[in-house]
Order: sequence, then C-alpha cells, then structure tokens
Amino acid sequence: MLSWSWKLGRVAGIPIYVHWTFAILIGWLVVAGAMENNDLGQGIAEGGFVLALFGCVVLHELGHALMAKRFGVGTTDITLLPIGGVARLQRIPDKPAQELLVALAGPAVNLVIVLILALIFGVSFPSKVDGEHLVHAGFWPKLLVVNVFLAGFNMLPAFPMDGGRVLRALLAMRLPYASATRAAASVGQLMAIGFGLLGLSGHAPLLLFIAIFVWIGAEAEARQVAERAVLKGVSVREAMITDFHVLNADDDLGTAVDLLLAGTQNAFPIVGDDGTMRVLTRADLLTGLSQSGRDGRALDFAGAAIPSVEADGQLVSAMSRLREAGTPCLSVVEHGEVVGLLTLENIGELLMVREALGEIGDGSVAGEENVY
Repeated sequence: MLSWSWKLGRVAGIPIYVHWTFAILIGWLVVAGAMENNDLGQGIAEGGFVLALFGCVVLHELGHALMAKRFGVGTTDITLLPIGGVARLQRIPDKPAQELLVALAGPAVNLVIVLILALIFGVSFPSKVDGEHLVHAGFWPKLLVVNVFLAGFNMLPAFPMDGGRVLRALLAMRLPYASATRAAASVGQLMAIGFGLLGLSGHAPLLLFIAIFVWIGAEAEARQVAERAVLKGVSVREAMITDFHVLNADDDLGTAVDLLLAGTQNAFPIVGDDGTMRVLTRADLLTGLSQSGRDGRALDFAGAAIPSVEADGQLVSAMSRLREAGTPCLSVVEHGEVVGLLTLENIGELLMVREALGEIGDGSVAGEENVY
C-alpha cells in the first residue's frame, strides 16, 4: 500500500486502496465541469465517468492479480492513483511464460470490456476520436474508446507498461533475465526518445510527459533487476551492520551525541519500555537537543518501532521491505535476539563490492515484489 491511501475494500481477497490525490481529481473535475457549462449535473457526470474509468482500471489490475494467482503468486494490494492503478505482486512469476500471461491479462480485460460494450450492448465507436469530439461524446462510447486506449497504450513495448513486461518475458525465454530486462529497457528508452522528439516538433506536451514517464520507468526496472542480479542468493547476514550501539530506554540525548561524534553511526536503536525497538535518527536527535538539551530522554524523541528481519532471510526481500517501510534501518534478529542492523547505505556498499568482484546472477530472484 502506498502512503496516504484509503482502503476501499477487498476483491478476491486482495485489498483495494485509493490514493488521496484521486479524491482531489474527482473534486476538480466536478467543479471544472460545473463551471464550464454552468451546470452542476454536467460536472457530476464528468466525475461519474472518471469513477467508471477507474473501475475499468481496477478490473485491469485484477486481471494481472488473478492470473498471477493461478501460478501461485499472491498480490499484496491494488492502489488507484490519478495516473492509473498499481498491483503489487508478492514475487515475480517463476517462468517467463508465466510472466507473459500475467502481463497480457490486464490489457485482455480492457479488450473484453470493449467487446461487451460493442457486441452485447451495441455501443458504437465514435466517428471522430479527437479531443474535442471525444469530450462531447456519450458516456458509453467514451468508455469504449478509453478502454481501447488503455489496452493499446499498455501494450507499448516499454516499461513500466505491460508491453515492456511482455517483451522482457519473450526475451527471457532466450536470454538471462537481467539481459532480457536491459534489452527491453533499451527498447523502451528508444521509444521515449521518439516520443520526446515528436512532442518537441509537434508542440505536444502530453508526448513529452509520456517520454519522461517511459524513460524513468525503463531505467527504474533495469536498475531493480540489476540489483537483484547482484544480490541473488545473498542473505541479510552478509549485508548487516554488526558494529553498532543500542541505547537503553533511560539513556539521555547526551549519550547519543557522544556516540554520534565518536563514530559513523547516525541512527540509534532504542529498546523501549514495552520491549519494542525504535530508532533515534540524527534529525530526531537534533530536534531533541533543541527542545530539551543533552539531558532530554532519548526515547521521547525516537520514531516508531522498526520492523525486523531474519538474519538468514533473502537480502532482496529485506531491501524491498526496508524501502517500503520508509525507516532508516531494520533490526536483524536470530533466535529472537538482535544481531545487527540493515540500512540502504550498507546494502549499497555491498552492491558496489559484489559488482567489482563480478559476483552477478541472472536477476530472477524468487520473493522479490513486482509491480504491474
């Protein structure tokens, strides 16, 4: 689940969330539609169409999730955003053919919606689909056109669209997973350059936005798979910090200051009164010093409890959890005892060391979360 999201319910056991910015979008459309036509009903109709559109987006994401479920891959949640939907699979499907079917399932849902509207309900495709005519088209013809667009746009062979994953899955049938991802990302970035040139020459800001979106998505996917390739089979134990200081519940801020100045550690775990482990970051420490001085109780300024991971667990999964939690570190436990800390900085250092030594796998790590 993304931060600042509201839970709408569960479908097929999958939690559905909507980001708070989606509510702003609906409100803006209602107000803009009402002001443009001096008709509140028209504004409500515009908002209703967007709700129907995002209902189709939910079905699209459920297509991915339910196909993944057939291969034993669960879905953590689905979140609606103003730019679309995000389905977070708990891991990448084991085989390229499975990833291919999962990627195709979303656009297939949109095509099924198009066929239902056209063949069963007799909805006709508008004679013109340019922006001005589409805005004034009827509710159902407009919904038909949008689903055609969703299917077509998502099948562009570029990350983060489904077409990029389709291309990667096809290439992975012949190439190592990391190589297939890099090749698919390169195709996507070439498309991004094309979109950018078209946007500049045709004064089309939307194409420029798509170019930036595709370029960033392709680079992010390639980077994540490269990280997985380097860290494949690596345990949390190999990356954890073992030389660290833990503060007691009754330690003052002065103790933390002395430790900060004496070494390189800038986040200090604190065992709370209830036995949970919290963390005092450098920012928390400075805030505490400005308010209470060196004699202030360190625990009073510590953040929320930090999650824990097993020392023998997969580092790739722990890295995803660390990023999602948004905490400066995770506590590493073994047999119920804290034996280390895990930070993104230390993982980055391990990445550089393994890359220098040439210790690279194929990037297909089970347990790594994937986003559709």
